[in-house]
This record gives sequence, structure tokens and C-alpha cells, in this order.
Amino acid sequence: MYLSFFKRFIDILFSAFILFLLSPFLLMVTLFLTISFKGNPFFFQARPGKDSVVFKLLKFKTMNNNKSSNGQLLSDKERLTPVGKFIRSTSIDELPQLINVLMGDMSLIGPRPLLVKYLDLYNAEQARRHLLRPGITGWAQVNGRNAISWNDKFKYDVWYVDNVSFLVDCRIFVLTLKKVLFRENITAVNSSSSEAFNGKN
Repeated sequence: MYLSFFKRFIDILFSAFILFLLSPFLLMVTLFLTISFKGNPFFFQARPGKDSVVFKLLKFKTMNNNKSSNGQLLSDKERLTPVGKFIRSTSIDELPQLINVLMGDMSLIGPRPLLVKYLDLYNAEQARRHLLRPGITGWAQVNGRNAISWNDKFKYDVWYVDNVSFLVDCRIFVLTLKKVLFRENITAVNSSSSEAFNGKN
């Protein structure tokens, strides 16, 4: 009953409430990033959701589009701006995903939506993470986030798929608040973003 009805009901109610409550702050961040990046303050990227159906993920922009002399984008570390680093470290960049939750692409809590190119790299067990809507936060995020290996992330994701419940979601929500407040495990060690998944790591 929780998974088939109440989880989605809570997603809609909570995300709508938070968007309304934070609307002045979100507008301020949007205007600030528009000025900072001299244009679009949002980052859109195709991500696989429930049953591997692809949707457009929405986040606040944290990196510029600077390129090398040969026209290739610079590394994430080089493109991450000081403002973007703060936005990311406080997880403010994730807040626009509340719109994805309202639209039904995502849930507040679930396995994080990863890159489309990873779909062909999963084994059968890892692919089970797509049996649920992806989440803004999840069991893997509160158990290490970018500081743990891909194999561990997938184990946590599949554990959540098999054990999802109201109490588990409440626990993840509380632990997420702790992670955000103390800015824990925002990036992998010595990196501005998580290491790419290659089907083996």
C-alpha cells in the first residue's frame, strides 16, 4: 500500500510544499546564477528513471562551459566555479529536482538517477535499481554518497528496492538532513565529481 499509493502521495504533497516555502529563495538563487553564468542558470541532462525510461533531470548549474584550445570541454574540476562549489557542497543544486518529483519522473527518496550511458553496463542485479522511481536522495547517499565504490552504491540501491517502506524512507530523510548540514561525502576523494562507472569498478 505504501509503495503503490502513499509514497507517491507524500512525494507530491511534500515537494509542492517545499517549492512553495522556498520559492523566494529559489528565485534569488536563479537570478544570482543567471548573472553569474551570464545565461541559463539550470542544467538539464537525460537520465534513466523507473523501468529505464529516460527523462530530463533538472539541477542548478554549478559548472561553466569553458573549453580547451582544441574545443573540448575542460574537466569537471576545472569548470566547477567557486559559486558552483558552494551550491554543490550545500546540495542547493539538487532543489530544482523537486519539479521532477512533481512531474512523476522522480521520487523524494530512491536510487539516484545516473547517466544513460551506464544502462548497458549494469549486470542483472544492478539493473534492478530501475524498478523504482529514482530519488533526490537515497540509501546509497546516506551511506557514503560519492565516497564509496560503485559496487557498494549498487548494493545499497538494490537493498532499498527490496526493503522500501515508510520507516526506511523516514530514516533516509533524517540521515540526509544530517549529511547536508555537515556537508559529508559531497565528492569522491580528490575529485570534484564521482568517478565514472565502467562496468567493473
